[in-house]
Amino acid sequence: MIVTGGTRGIGREVVDRFVEHGDTVVSLSVSGAPVPGALSLACDVGDAQDVERAMATAVGELGGLDVLVVNAGITRDNLLSRMTVEEFTTVVQTNLMGAFYPVKASIRPLLRSRRGRVIFCSSTAALLGGIGQGNYAASKSGLIGLARTLARELARKGTTVNVILPGLVDTDMGREFPEKVRQEFIETVPLRRAGTVTEVGSLITYLASEEARYITGAVIPVDGGVSMGV
Repeated sequence: MIVTGGTRGIGREVVDRFVEHGDTVVSLSVSGAPVPGALSLACDVGDAQDVERAMATAVGELGGLDVLVVNAGITRDNLLSRMTVEEFTTVVQTNLMGAFYPVKASIRPLLRSRRGRVIFCSSTAALLGGIGQGNYAASKSGLIGLARTLARELARKGTTVNVILPGLVDTDMGREFPEKVRQEFIETVPLRRAGTVTEVGSLITYLASEEARYITGAVIPVDGGVSMGV
C-alpha cells in the first residue's frame, strides 16, 4: 500500500490503520519524515521525475501494489481577484498533477494485482466551491473526472477507483482557517461539528477492502451532511 501525504492528518491516520492491521505501507511526503511501522520516502508529488523515482522504489519494496491512497494536498487561499498565477498553479500542480503522477506510475502494478484499489481524497470544495479557494476547488474537482475515467479504464482487471469528499476535518489544514470562518462553516453543517481523521480513515479502510470490490467510480462525501443534495 502507498499513501501520499502520509505523515500527518488523514494520510497519517490511514498509514497507522494499515500498519496496525499488519499491512506493508509506504508513506510518501515532501519531508520523508519517519512514520512508525511504515517505509517513509521523501517525494515531491508535483515533480514527475521525483514521483517516478519514489514510486519505483516503493513498488520494488512492496513487491507489487494493491492499494494507492492519493491524499497529498495544499492550500494557497486568496480571492480570485487577488490570486496570483503562482498561487493558482502551485495548488493545481500539487493537488491535481500530484495525483496524476503517482496514479500513472502505479497503473501497471495495480492491474497485475487484479484487486487494485485507488482512493482519491478530494474535498467538498469540489462541489461547493469556497470563498478564496478557487485554486483548491478547481484542483479537487479535477480529481473527480480523473478518478471516474480511471475507474472505467481499470475495471477490466478488477481495479476499483473511488473518491472521498471530506468536509471540514480536525487536522492541521482544517485548523488553519480563522476561528470565525471555521465557526461560520460549522453552522452550515447539519451535524454541527468538524469531522475527525478517524471517521475519514474508516471510509478509506472500507473502500480498500475486499468488501468494497463492487464499488467503483463513486464520489462519497464524509462531511456531516453539508453537501447533501449537490
